[in-house]
Amino acid sequence: MASTTTLQKAIDLVTKATEEDRNKNYAEALRLYEHGVEHFLHAIKYEAQGEKAKDSIRAKCLQYLDRAEKLKEYLKKGRKKPIKEGESGTKDDKDKKSDSDSDGEDPEKKKLQNKLEGAIVIEKPKVKWADVAGLDAAKEALKEAVILPIKFPHLFTGKRIPWKGILLFGPPGTGKSYLAKAVATEANNSTFFSVSSSDLMSKWLGESEKLVKNLFELARQHKPSIIFIDEIDSMCSARSDNENDSVRRIKTEFLVQMQGVGNDTDGILVLGATNIPWVLDSAIRRRFEKRIYIPLPEPHARLVMFKIHLGNTTHTLTEQDLKVLAGKTEGYSGADISIVVRDALMEPVRKVQTATHFKRVTGPSPTDKETICDDLLLPCSPGDEGAIEMSWMDVPSDKLYEPPVTMRDMLKSLSRTKPTVNEEDLIKLRKFTEDFGQEG
Repeated sequence: MASTTTLQKAIDLVTKATEEDRNKNYAEALRLYEHGVEHFLHAIKYEAQGEKAKDSIRAKCLQYLDRAEKLKEYLKKGRKKPIKEGESGTKDDKDKKSDSDSDGEDPEKKKLQNKLEGAIVIEKPKVKWADVAGLDAAKEALKEAVILPIKFPHLFTGKRIPWKGILLFGPPGTGKSYLAKAVATEANNSTFFSVSSSDLMSKWLGESEKLVKNLFELARQHKPSIIFIDEIDSMCSARSDNENDSVRRIKTEFLVQMQGVGNDTDGILVLGATNIPWVLDSAIRRRFEKRIYIPLPEPHARLVMFKIHLGNTTHTLTEQDLKVLAGKTEGYSGADISIVVRDALMEPVRKVQTATHFKRVTGPSPTDKETICDDLLLPCSPGDEGAIEMSWMDVPSDKLYEPPVTMRDMLKSLSRTKPTVNEEDLIKLRKFTEDFGQEG
């Protein structure tokens, strides 16, 4: 996790923006103000503790947005005179201000305030296509729907139009949300909206539908856009006679916004993910034109996952060892394999904790990998040559040699970690794939 918080980044950005503003670099100041406000919104949603802190950040946001609006107007009109902070500028501006006051609120500001209240965060995770092991068909379908239309727009004219809805379904832990992160990273020119039911549900009557509508309007304003809805089954399950009326209205709004009369869906992709696709409403299912099954990983994909999760950790595993592990993890999901490796990575730490003897070895210094030391201490058996009786408490922090992860550690971890995927659910998923989906 990054050492700097999002709130601190936001403060740094608006500080720079103020400096640029003072130096009359208005275009750069506007960009920094807007970027800073986005970080403030993220902080409100994920970092700010308590309503008082949130209100304070909101007040700052409105102040910076107000200044950004004035700079935008100035840059648009290309005025000769720079505008000072706190001034509206010319008579036209004052007239506009009075007009907007009479209507209640300026539409642009209102849109940004809705964004603030809706707390829809736009974020770019650093996940590349290469980081996703296997799932080639799913990756190709997503590239076809997201990357190609942006890179080669002339290909998608006339009757050839990109996909509007893609549903990723499969057992838990197979990489559906991870694929969405890869889409968010790779689709550089697209705006990525990652929403869940908590973002769109409200206790106030009629507000949830407005939030759904506002989400799609925001996506249209920032298109090309991708709306990712994780665990979509929580909002769009099959309609029934005895369900709550407000829940039914939310589903109806979803149906209308995704493909309804008078709604423009050009440049918008709705990406959904679920573990239980059979509970989805048939009308929602139809609107997801591509329904891709994300299965449990194949042996080759499992081998790649072991390599990815081991990373640059010191280990003695050979390619053959990794193939054996891939063969032994039949029925394990990507998340299960991640847990197996993480548990195995803790084994060297446990060896250090329980060791009663250490021996001196030569190796790179823990503080500087370029320096080779010959007095490092490695946990060992009491019978080993040169074994010194001591506990980890007696070892200096810069003299501990990191014990490598071994095949024995991996097998020990594997014996403790069981797969989490239920065979009964797999049968249902295969049946759904046969009826409505395609292999990923």
